[in-house]
Amino acid sequence: MEATVGLTQRWLTRSAVREALVVWALGFSGILIAWLIYRPAAKLVATVGFLYLPVLAMSVRGEDYRDFGLSTRRLKADVLQFLSVSAVVFPLFIAGYLAFIFLLPNLPGQLVQIVTPYVGTPHFAPRLPDRFLEWVIDQTFVVALPEEFFYRGYLQTRLRDAWPKGRLFFGARLGPAFWLTALLFALGHLAIFEVWRLAVFFPALIFAWMRERSGSVVGAALFHAASNLLVQVLDASFFNR
Repeated sequence: MEATVGLTQRWLTRSAVREALVVWALGFSGILIAWLIYRPAAKLVATVGFLYLPVLAMSVRGEDYRDFGLSTRRLKADVLQFLSVSAVVFPLFIAGYLAFIFLLPNLPGQLVQIVTPYVGTPHFAPRLPDRFLEWVIDQTFVVALPEEFFYRGYLQTRLRDAWPKGRLFFGARLGPAFWLTALLFALGHLAIFEVWRLAVFFPALIFAWMRERSGSVVGAALFHAASNLLVQVLDASFFNR
């Protein structure tokens, strides 16, 4: 009996991991192909793929998006989590951003081109990016929410089905699923051939922790969108981007 249970568990583990990796590969391939053929379409392909590929996989098992953290049932708690994490992380990020950009003039030009998207010498002139309200909508509903549903909602959940164990860290259990999801998130950003995008591995750890801590992707999506918008404001203020 124990042998049968062990074989079943191993089969379920392999099945969950295989499904997650196949769905990720399909999403990555779609973005890559769109980028190579017609770059303006890559973002639309990403959004559609991130929303519908998991739904197709879920439907096979009779599950829906609410089983994967996309729900407003705990909206107040999600907003509170978003505000709390932002209050801690954003001041630290701004300090790190300032330290980094003022080191740029001392780095070799070729290295700067590889590891950053920045061109020119930083000069502070506070401003919002053009069409900022449009960016708010775009980053929340076109970028952050689909990405969080795909990565932290679907992928992280399926990988956790395979590897449920992990160490507790501030109320969240962090195991192999946590780390692999963050790695796949970073690798997924290489579909458009910009090496510096691998840096998203680090905020992905925070998104993944928020998902594990709350059981929802809403707080992580809000924080994800706010993080992207903060970077855009800083880039506009220092590099007029």
